[in-house]
Amino acid sequence: MSNELSALGPRFEAALAYANLVHAGQRRKGTSIPYVAHLLGVASLVLEDGGDEDETIAALLHDAVEDGGGRPRLLDIRGRFGERVAAIVEGCSDAETVPKPPWLARKRHHLARLRHASPEVARVAAADKLHNARAVLADFRRHGPSLFDRFNGGRDGTLWYYACAVNVLRERAPGDLVDELARVVGELREAVGTGLAWPVSEEVDPASR
Repeated sequence: MSNELSALGPRFEAALAYANLVHAGQRRKGTSIPYVAHLLGVASLVLEDGGDEDETIAALLHDAVEDGGGRPRLLDIRGRFGERVAAIVEGCSDAETVPKPPWLARKRHHLARLRHASPEVARVAAADKLHNARAVLADFRRHGPSLFDRFNGGRDGTLWYYACAVNVLRERAPGDLVDELARVVGELREAVGTGLAWPVSEEVDPASR
C-alpha cells in the first residue's frame, strides 16, 4: 500500500534504533561498512518507489529475523511494530532458524515463496535485492572474481540467485524497481563473463550453461 503523503514518525525512528541494535557489530560481507548502511539503502529505495511507513519499517528490519535471532525475533517485531510489518519481514526472510538451512535449498524455498508474495513483500524484496546487486557489481569492478569468495553460493550460485529473483519478481511485481534490478543483474553477468545461461527457473542447476 503506497501513500503519497506518507510521513515517517516515531515508529520509524524506533525501528531504525531497533535495527541498529539488532545488527550492532555486523558489517557488509568482506567490508568494514556497518550493516545498517544496507538497511538504510533498502528503506530509501522503498520510499522512492512509493512505499508507506510500514513498508519502510519492514525494509529496515528485513534481515533481522534471518541474521538477528530467528523466530523469536519475528515475534518481537510483531509485538513492537504490528502484524503488517511482521508479515512483510517474514515474507522477505529466507530463514527463521539458527543455524540456517543449506544455502541452495534455502534460496529455492525463498524464491518459491516470493512467487506468491503480497505487493508490499515484493516491493521490499525487490529493493533488498537491487541494493545488494548494485553492491556486488561495484565490488566486482574493484576486486574482480575473488569477490565471490565471500558468498556461500560462490560465483555461479550468486549469479543464478539474482537472475532467478529477477524472473520471480518480474512476474509478481513488475515495475521500476524490478526493471532496475534486471538491468544491474544483466550488467553483472556481462561483467563476470562466465557464459552461464540465464536460468529459466529456480529449479535449474546454478552452474548450467
